Amino acid sequence: MNNYETVFILTPVLSDAQMKETVDKFKGILEAEGAKITNEENWGLRKLAYPIEKKSTGFYSFIEFEAEPATIAKLELNYRRDERVIRFLTFRQDKYAHEYALKRRGLKKGAKVEKTTEETKED
Repeated sequence: MNNYETVFILTPVLSDAQMKETVDKFKGILEAEGAKITNEENWGLRKLAYPIEKKSTGFYSFIEFEAEPATIAKLELNYRRDERVIRFLTFRQDKYAHEYALKRRGLKKGAKVEKTTEETKED
């Protein structure tokens, strides 16, 4: 299994409930294919760098997951079929990107060990 991350932008005309429903749909696709979701972030409504389909804002969603390569083809096919998705990007993390993602989330074992040794020095 490889580590992947995907970011997709949803059209800004959706309500909050519709946006959450769409994100849950894509999470369901990943889980149905046997992927393990490790992190999910909702970046909210943001301004786009350039207009897409005459829209200047969009709802950004970010998902990190572990999956087989065949899962990506099915996920991206569903992105293309869903008219609520304006843009998407999925890529496989190399070992450095995966380590950075763990560090960014504060899950790296080395970071926890360093904190405990610093606490013992202060005592």
